[in-house]
Amino acid sequence: MKTYDVVGIGNAVVDVITHADDSFLGHMGITKGIMQLVERERAELLFGSMADRTQAAGGSVANTIAGAGNLGLKTAFVGRVADDALGHFYADALAADGTAFPNPPVSGDLPTSRSMIFVSPDGERSMNTYLGVSAELGPDDVDVTVAADASIVFLEGYLFDKDKGKEAFKAMARACRAAGGKAGIAISDPFCVERHRDDFLTLIKDELDYVIGNEDEIKSLWQTDDLEEGLAKTAAICSLVACTRSGDGVSILAHGARTDVGVQKIVPVDATGAGDGFAAGFLFGLARDRDMETCGRMGCAVAGEVIRHVGPRAEGDLKMVLEEAGISF
Repeated sequence: MKTYDVVGIGNAVVDVITHADDSFLGHMGITKGIMQLVERERAELLFGSMADRTQAAGGSVANTIAGAGNLGLKTAFVGRVADDALGHFYADALAADGTAFPNPPVSGDLPTSRSMIFVSPDGERSMNTYLGVSAELGPDDVDVTVAADASIVFLEGYLFDKDKGKEAFKAMARACRAAGGKAGIAISDPFCVERHRDDFLTLIKDELDYVIGNEDEIKSLWQTDDLEEGLAKTAAICSLVACTRSGDGVSILAHGARTDVGVQKIVPVDATGAGDGFAAGFLFGLARDRDMETCGRMGCAVAGEVIRHVGPRAEGDLKMVLEEAGISF
């Protein structure tokens, strides 16, 4: 019996959220409605300008792990935070949600990563992300006994921006698979794929058991405008591929068999975190050895719940969401 059902590795980012009108955004030089990376000096200026801010433990894979824990899986998250107020907040927040955080905060000059999110009256989210200490995550931060004690390991593609992150990936994946578990990746976004295409393809082919991405990411992986071509080529090098297609549902290719799952089309309140939510439901099904259609339906149900409110995570009991969707778990 494994200690953990799912262990994630990725950027440990504190989401710091406040409300701001357009005049404030203009005054601070904040581009509305997008995510942009900022340097430390800019981050400190923006952080200091935030009134009535709220904080949450974030990061793409961390959002997925939180959703998996909400569904009842035993979870852990491998990330890097500093020995500062935000770092201790992050570790404590994960623990409060029942997710193990095996990496103690580290001392040094770099602070804990944070994404400063300014929410406009019209609901637009303007995100300014400072990667800080999480960008230094490397193989020394990976406890291979944690990876070996996981049924499933889930990796975040954004970590490939640093060579140390790549090595951390490989250490996690190899330890998990050597102990009989499954390792896979969220390929994160098309721009991430553009930066690391060759590395991603090698990793998927040689080191991983599954890959999760949306249609733009899958097409970018193979530099094609034809999704079917991209899906076929990905399935040729990986035994399990899950491709989300927004309002068109999800296509899953597993060991040569294809499953398409539809979704109820709704207008999102906030689409942030939809992919993270899908991964949470899908991995829950995978951990429970459910068939691919059920895994896909679980993923779509969780994603649908996430986009019904502001924020990247579901607010309620996800088991009830599955029950309401008529999905047995």
